[in-house]
Amino acid sequence: MQICLQVFRNFFNIFFEKNISCMFFYLQMRRAMKKYQIIYKDLEKAIHDQKYQVGDFLPTEQELVQSYQVSRDTIRKALTLLVEEGLVKKIHGSGSQVINQEQINFPVSDLTSYQELIVQQGLNSQTNVISLDKIIVDSKLSERTGFSNSRQVWRVVRQRVVDSCASVIDIDYLDTSLVPQLNRNIAEHSIYDYIENQLNLSISHAFKEITIDNATDQDKILIDLGKDQHVVCIRSKVYLTNGKQFQFTESRHKLEKFKFVDYAKRRH
Repeated sequence: MQICLQVFRNFFNIFFEKNISCMFFYLQMRRAMKKYQIIYKDLEKAIHDQKYQVGDFLPTEQELVQSYQVSRDTIRKALTLLVEEGLVKKIHGSGSQVINQEQINFPVSDLTSYQELIVQQGLNSQTNVISLDKIIVDSKLSERTGFSNSRQVWRVVRQRVVDSCASVIDIDYLDTSLVPQLNRNIAEHSIYDYIENQLNLSISHAFKEITIDNATDQDKILIDLGKDQHVVCIRSKVYLTNGKQFQFTESRHKLEKFKFVDYAKRRH
């Protein structure tokens, strides 16, 4: 019995000391943080704990000023951090609204159009066509895309906005000899649907390369990167069933918005 009591006392002392140490560390950390960082952490936790759910608005700036007894500038710094982390979006005249944090499951091995993924996963998305033109492939672009030198191609730049967050830039090059007509309406909806159902071409397979790239100036303008300095980049050469390459696409993704999944099977 005495041994059991001694074991219990030892356990209690260790447990108590560790928890006191953890609490002391937490308080020291809070003291070291600036006020706007503390407010940011509090609101971040409230969002993750679903006190504020998707679609809810955070308390107004004035309410937060009164609650924390700080300046409006301090509150705005905290809210800016939440925006940069993709937790909320600012709506003029309404305040800060919590946005969806779900990632899109992007199957690496499948050849699925962006529009098909959005429909499958029930996400709210908008496509903005930034530019659409015809260009002649030079030697540098030929090496990058796989299209022969001097070939004419369509160049399409599209911005994908998922749940109010600009998340993807798609840069497509399409062989004009195989896709002679293209317009902004087609590009806004689904190029693959047009190719398969209007041009009656059969898309077969693609070779994909996935890298983490430094964000370009274009990325910083067209994607809501926050503090991120990198993007996930998928480069694909896409072929028809007759073996002809009709497309090269470069998809540049916001890091935390997308999840890439695959199915692997061991060979025997």
